This record gives sequence, structure tokens and C-alpha cells, in this order.
Amino acid sequence: MSRTINQRQTLYAEVTARVIAELEEGRLPWVQPWDSAACACTMPANGVTGRRYSGINVLILWARVIEGGYRSQRWLTYRQAQAAGGNVRKGERGTTVCYADRFTPKGKDDSSRDDEQEARTIAFLKRFTVFNIDQCEGLPDALTRAPEVRPEIEILPEVAALIDASGADVRIGGDRAYYHPAGDYVAVPPVAAFHQPINWYRTALHELGHWTGHPTRLDRDQTGAFGSANYAREELVAEMASAFACASLSIKPTVRHADYIGSWLEVLRNDDKAIFRAASAASKAADYLLGFAADEGQPS
Repeated sequence: MSRTINQRQTLYAEVTARVIAELEEGRLPWVQPWDSAACACTMPANGVTGRRYSGINVLILWARVIEGGYRSQRWLTYRQAQAAGGNVRKGERGTTVCYADRFTPKGKDDSSRDDEQEARTIAFLKRFTVFNIDQCEGLPDALTRAPEVRPEIEILPEVAALIDASGADVRIGGDRAYYHPAGDYVAVPPVAAFHQPINWYRTALHELGHWTGHPTRLDRDQTGAFGSANYAREELVAEMASAFACASLSIKPTVRHADYIGSWLEVLRNDDKAIFRAASAASKAADYLLGFAADEGQPS
């Protein structure tokens, strides 16, 4: 058990240190990948199952794409590469991703029901090693074929439909973009206030990231006053939620609030699990928003 705990703590520390180093250089790990990426803007996914990675794994794999100069966001385990008819090239280094969850020890369920108490759950973190398809050879064309890059003119109507389908109270006007928790509404300046129309949608998705945290939705703590650690944490969630949603919709994420970098650094330095929690909450927020696109029959 102690070895597992040490492995978990090491992973927390390693990833947090990497994110801190990026922020200290003025780069945001959820935006920077697209500044120099050789591949199209999209979410990392398993090449065989198509399942998208979530939470901290998105940041881990995005960073690895840049480091390796890969042209794809598709990943496979060693066994999956072999099962697909190919193999990992000799000498290639894999990337560690993780799966975190909680489980109830056997026998605890019944006893907790008898005592009318919640069963005690135990957290676990399982590691997997994956390889980018660019690190493999002999894979079928279906796995290696480059994804189609969709033009902006096709993407924006879908994002507009997603926002409409959400039912969010989006008020257009003024010169500031924000989410008002007490009134439960989003305010965004008119499209004409932005240099490019797509920036209106990026901004709206950021504020809708906050909107998902309302008690009637994902119920995040949004009580922090400006400048507080809680406020910084919520901004971190909204920033990444917007980036994840944008990438899922083939929109290149951009920085919304770079002026919060100092606050984020303080939060991460004080808690090496903070980026894991924020990335997990961001994935849930992005999935919540993208669910409205799925309801409309559009890809999410």
C-alpha cells in the first residue's frame, strides 16, 4: 500500500512541477500546444476505441505531442498496437497516463447499510503507458489517416447551436464578459467588439464553463472573492473547460485570463493535487456543455 501511495504522490508532484514550470515561463499548458503543434487541434483519444482522454491526461498528452513533434492525437497501448497488426518502434519511450477512482472494500457495502452509514471508500490511481501512433509502425490506414480539418465556417454554427441548446441566459452587451452566479446569467460583449467572430465563441465558452458550476448543475464552490484561492481555482477550471470544449469542437484554444497566472501558481505550489482536481472538474464542465451539442445531433 505504501508503494502505491508513493507512486501516486510522485505522479502528483511530477505533473504539478511540469505545469508550474510552464506557467512560470508564461505559457499555459492548455493553450501552448497549439502554438507549435504539427497536428490538428483536437482532444487526445485512444486510437482503437476512440474514447477521449480526460482530466489531467489531456495536459499530459498535449505536452507530449509537442515534445515529440507528433502529427496525431491518437494513442495506443503496446498491446493495442500489436493487436491492430502493428508494433511500437524499437527504442520509443511511452507516456504515462493515469486513471483515478475510488472503490469500496469487499464486505463494507453490507456492513455500512446495516449501520446506516456511508461505506468507506479508498482512492486509487492506476498508471498506463501509451504510445502515439507516430511511434508505431505497421498500423492500418484507418488508424494513421490524418483527421479532416474542418473550416471555421462549418464550426461556428454548431457552437451557436450548442449555446442555444444549453438554455443558458446569455446576455449580449456591455464591455465585459463574466458569469453572474447569483443571477445565474452569462454576459458577453457583442460580436462586433471582438477582432474575430470566433473569439466571441471562445469567450462565451469560458463563461459557460463557469455557468456549469451552478448548484443546479455541477455544483462547484463559486463563493470565493476576487483574489482568493477559491476564486483562482474556479478560474482555472473555467480556463481549462473552455480549452477542452474548444479543442473538442476543432477550435484552437486561446488565453482568456493570463493575468491570473500568479494566482494559479500560488494555488499549485500549495497543493500538488490542485491541478488534478481542476483538470477533472474542467473535463466534467466541458462534457456537460458538449452534451448539448450531442443532443442536437452534432459531434461532441
